[in-house]
Amino acid sequence: MSEKFFPGEARAPGHTYQEAIKKDASEPPASFLTESYEFLGDSDIPYSNYTSKEYAESEFENMWPRVWQMACREEHIEGPGDYQVYDIGHLSAIVTRTESMEIKAFYNACMHRGTALKSPGDNGYCESFRCPFHGWVFSLNGELVELPEEWDFPHVNAESHSLREVLVDTWGGFVFINFDPNAEPLEDFLGVLPEHFKDFCIDERYIETHVCKKLPVNWKAAEEAFMEAYHVKETHAGGAEFSEPVTTYDVFPDNVNRFIHTVGSVNPRMPVAPSEQELMQMLWGRRGPAGEECPNVPDGVTARDLYAGIMQRQLGESYDQDFSGYSTAQTLDSIEYFLFPNLFIFPGLTLPMVYRFRPDKNDPDYSYFDLYFLRPKHPEKQPPPPPEPMMLGIEDSYTQAEGLGFLGAVYDQDTDNMAAQTRGFKTCAKGGQTLGNYQEVRARHLHQRVDDYLRN
Repeated sequence: MSEKFFPGEARAPGHTYQEAIKKDASEPPASFLTESYEFLGDSDIPYSNYTSKEYAESEFENMWPRVWQMACREEHIEGPGDYQVYDIGHLSAIVTRTESMEIKAFYNACMHRGTALKSPGDNGYCESFRCPFHGWVFSLNGELVELPEEWDFPHVNAESHSLREVLVDTWGGFVFINFDPNAEPLEDFLGVLPEHFKDFCIDERYIETHVCKKLPVNWKAAEEAFMEAYHVKETHAGGAEFSEPVTTYDVFPDNVNRFIHTVGSVNPRMPVAPSEQELMQMLWGRRGPAGEECPNVPDGVTARDLYAGIMQRQLGESYDQDFSGYSTAQTLDSIEYFLFPNLFIFPGLTLPMVYRFRPDKNDPDYSYFDLYFLRPKHPEKQPPPPPEPMMLGIEDSYTQAEGLGFLGAVYDQDTDNMAAQTRGFKTCAKGGQTLGNYQEVRARHLHQRVDDYLRN
C-alpha cells in the first residue's frame, strides 16, 4: 500500500534538487539551497479565467493599472531624448530619459484633446514630445513648453497642463512602471529578487536577442507553459536526461516564484542509472558544439562539472570574458524566477533568457510574448545597442529567429500546446484545469495573485 501524504507533502521519488547540486564540485549560490513551498489548495482553475471577455476586462480594470511591470531595459533609453512606448491593454506610457539623465514615464496622451503623442510600441529619439494633432509641445520633463495660438488658452499654463507622470523605478537594469500613483514601492514589490540576484549582476547585461511573437492563447496560459517541467517528458522528447528533471518549485511572498531544474544530472526515474560518460554523451548530443567529439569524463569527475567547465570556456571565448567564477549550477541549470504579473528572468549563464507576456487588448484568446537573451557586458568594451525586435506572427516558427539555436524548435512545441489548450478550454466538459499540488504550484500562485487584485 502506498504511503499516505498530506496535501502538497508528496515529492517525486529520488533525490531533491538541493541534494543534487550539493554534489557539484563548485559551491552553488546560497539561494539555490533554500526551499519555500506551501500548499496553496487543489481546486480547479475555471476555464472562464482564460476565455471570458468579462474576466479579461476585469483584469484590465483592476489589475494591470495597479501592478509594477517591466517596460524596457535601461539600455533602451541610454541617453537624453531616447524613449520607449509601453502598451498594456488600453493604457500606454512613454518612458524616456531627461537632459539630466533622470528616467521618467508619462501617460501617452496630449493634455489638449488626449491624442496619443507616440504610436503603439514606438521607440527612438526626440528633443521633445510634439502632439501630431495641434502641435502642443512638451519637454522631456513633461512640461508644456509650446502652445500654438496661446491667446485662446488663458486657462492653460505649464503647471496645469504638463504631462501626467506614471510611477517609474529601476532594478537589475530593468525599467518598471506602475500606473497606480499609490502603489507600493518597487523595492517592496520585488520581494526576495534583489537578495537572490546579488550573485548574478543582472544589471551588467545587455540585450543580444529580442523576439516578439503573437501567441494563440490567453496570457496566463502562456505563462503557465513555462512554469513547470512536468511537460518536458511528453512535449520535449529530446533525451532521457531531460525527461522529468530534478526540479525545485518555490513560492516567495508576495509576487515571486521560481523553479530550478538540473541539466546533466542523473534522473532518478531512469530504470538504470547512466554512467557519467553516458550522461556526457547525452549532453553533447543535444547541446555540444557541432563538429567536435564528445570528451571523455575522467574518473572522479561528473559529466555535469566537466560540461559546465567546457561551456564556461567556450562562452568566454565567444564573449571575450572569464566565466570561470560561475558555479556548475549557475552555468548549466534552468533557473527561472517569475515576478508577478508577467516577467520571467533566467539569470544562468547558458540559458540567459527574459520573458515578458502581455494580453491582447481585444481578444482573451491571444497574447504577446517578448523573448530576450541577456548576455554579460564586457568590463572594458561598449555593448552593442539593443536590437529591434524580430516580429513573429501566429503561424511563424521560432526557428526563423536568429540566435535561438535549438531553443527555436522547443518554443514551437510549446506554442503548439498553447493552441491546443485554447481549443480545449472551450470544449472541455469539466469546466476547469486540475493542477498538481507541487509541480504546478506556480500556476496556482499566479491565479491567486490575479484574484487578489480582482477582489480588491
